[in-house]
Amino acid sequence: MFRTFLNAKIRDIRITATHLDYEGSITLDEGWLEQSGIRPNEEVQVLNLESGARFTTYAILGERGSGAVELNGPAALLGKVGDRIMVLSYAVLGEDEMDGHEPVIVSVYPEG
Repeated sequence: MFRTFLNAKIRDIRITATHLDYEGSITLDEGWLEQSGIRPNEEVQVLNLESGARFTTYAILGERGSGAVELNGPAALLGKVGDRIMVLSYAVLGEDEMDGHEPVIVSVYPEG
């Protein structure tokens, strides 16, 4: 049997820009993607702590050290600059992988 588990979470980040005229995605600082293990073009779930919006999109590589958190395309309508969000990715694990699995949690700005 396979089950879906949290694999990585980038938390304590704020939206820095929105771009409606784009195909869709979320641009994130390359350093945060690297720390979390989330790969460019990987499916992610975004949770907006201000509005309660939850949506699925894919990660785009942002410039390292830029602090980029940019909602693109239709996702740009689900948050505004300054909103606190979390970005999550999941892994499908087999029975033999479940017990030892620990998600990676990256807390960027713990002061909120």
